[in-house]
Amino acid sequence: MRGRLLASLVLAAGPAASDPVLSLPIDCELGETCHIQQFVDRDPGAGARDFICGSLSYDGHKGTDFALPTLRAMQQGVNVRAAAPGIVQGTRNSMPDQLYTSDTAAQVDGRECGNGVVLKHPDGWETQYCHLRQGSVRVSSGDIVDAGTVLGQVGLSGKTEFPHLHLSVRKGGQVVDPFDTTDRAQCGQGGSSLWADMPDYVPGALLDVGFASQVPEYDTILAGDAAQNVLSDQSPGLVLYGLAYGGLKGDLLRIEIAGPDGPFGGQQVALERNRARFFRAYGKRLTADRWPSGAYTGTVSLLRNGQVISQKSTTALIQ
Repeated sequence: MRGRLLASLVLAAGPAASDPVLSLPIDCELGETCHIQQFVDRDPGAGARDFICGSLSYDGHKGTDFALPTLRAMQQGVNVRAAAPGIVQGTRNSMPDQLYTSDTAAQVDGRECGNGVVLKHPDGWETQYCHLRQGSVRVSSGDIVDAGTVLGQVGLSGKTEFPHLHLSVRKGGQVVDPFDTTDRAQCGQGGSSLWADMPDYVPGALLDVGFASQVPEYDTILAGDAAQNVLSDQSPGLVLYGLAYGGLKGDLLRIEIAGPDGPFGGQQVALERNRARFFRAYGKRLTADRWPSGAYTGTVSLLRNGQVISQKSTTALIQ
């Protein structure tokens, strides 16, 4: 709801007659199975701001990142589609899917896009699709494609630390923000959009929540392998975690657990700085012989300025 309210403030005109009209370039449901984590950086200096002057960008970012919540979602296969009709200008398909680290930097140097596709459109326009899954690219240079043609699948190739599609839009070689094509960000007022159906702007949200018998490792959460739906009544601990994106300094993450006998416990943690992706967890150690058996419900809420902007719940069975 919060995202839709913010989106209603973006008074974006449609594209000019000669501009491409873009459709969603990824097979997912925004706000449910994927999200836009970062937009084009509209700050001309050393800082960063997105097209509504928000914080969902970083210095020098040249595209829109359509992200998946976990590596498991990537492994299930999510198609990347042409955002507009065009001609394939170039492809890459052989780079491995791996998290970008200092150890892999040399392999990626000069190939930060990873596996990808570049489409050429009329009047000097181009779209580029980066970080595709190794071996998934289905088109070749010279192919003519329609809007919606499957180009490949979302992957983890190139310079990236989470599975996503990076979409760059250019005209005459210059980056264009498809959410606001004007030279300077108008903070969501009066810009011109290239989208056929403007995606909602969501300022941050929960991506995943789950129960575990101990505080999970961050890599396990990012992989999508941390959640346990059934736990033993002698598990060493009972922990609820939440994974989120778009956190701002001062945001609160509220974690609450209810058991078969009523409230179990909870806590509220404030973010000490802005975080692109982050997780927090709360739980208790087993101090009795066993946990009460039954269903446990966990709810994680992201609060900003005293209001809940995102919330997710989950259940686990102790037996």
